[in-house]
Amino acid sequence: MTYNKENGFKMVTSYPLPEGFTDMDVFGLGTALLVEGLLGFLLNGLAILSYFKVKEMRTPSNFLVLSLAAADIGVSMNAFVAAFSSFLRYWPYGSEGCQTHGFQGFVTALASISSCAAIAWDRYHKYCTRTKLQWSTAITVAIVVWGFSGFWSAMPLLGWGEYDYEPLRTCCTLDYTKGDRNFISYLLPMAFFNFVIPVFIMYTSYQSVAQKFKKTGQTKFSTGLPLKSLVICWGPYSLLCLYAAVEDATLISPKLRMIPAVLAKTSPAINALIYSLGNESYRGGIWQFLTGQKMEPVQTDNKTK
Repeated sequence: MTYNKENGFKMVTSYPLPEGFTDMDVFGLGTALLVEGLLGFLLNGLAILSYFKVKEMRTPSNFLVLSLAAADIGVSMNAFVAAFSSFLRYWPYGSEGCQTHGFQGFVTALASISSCAAIAWDRYHKYCTRTKLQWSTAITVAIVVWGFSGFWSAMPLLGWGEYDYEPLRTCCTLDYTKGDRNFISYLLPMAFFNFVIPVFIMYTSYQSVAQKFKKTGQTKFSTGLPLKSLVICWGPYSLLCLYAAVEDATLISPKLRMIPAVLAKTSPAINALIYSLGNESYRGGIWQFLTGQKMEPVQTDNKTK
């Protein structure tokens, strides 16, 4: 803030625009992040509240959906912070805040991707092997998902990889602009364990489920949608990071480099539509939570997820 001596009132300091962006760009990206964050927060918040309020929903399979919703709540909160900073036109939380924002966004994003793979694995066993998921297994899987995500997200704080500002300079994530040996040595194993393997698990699981549905003539849900949505949301960001490992990513315009980041933050809302509202037992529980109407008794572990 500055003070005008002539007429004695304060004026808001005008912060310079990030390089390569106009006022309309910054406002538009900030608005997109705000809408994504708000929608994802509300939908996943509803899924979490319903899980704890409706006893019938508390099953091992739905616990994995809860883990996904919790991760996506975190991604949505990360988008909120980025949106607020975009409207300010600068990052107000300093370098430590940037590291915290980068870590929080990365750990929840990785947990979200791995949770999608865990749900696919559970669906494979439910429909193909008829194996009922036990509580001990569900809790163990969730702990592994979050612990593994926390490990890879903590490495940049310890010097393997690095968190820095996105091109808009109002949010922070893994710094891919250097493309040095430190970045490459971190990116390749991180991407393999946290993106390639989850995609492989989802692909093989849903392929098996699709074949089972084809044999029985009963299609419980769209087996292609979960993997397609994950690849659409996170694929461009993954490709950008991989491109940075072989070429100078700064040669790509800042606007284009922001598109994958904004697209990735649509995943919380999309996941909620697929795994919560698109889940038969979960949808019934949400309806009961909102209306108080008792949902019909269902054998959750033998129904559509």
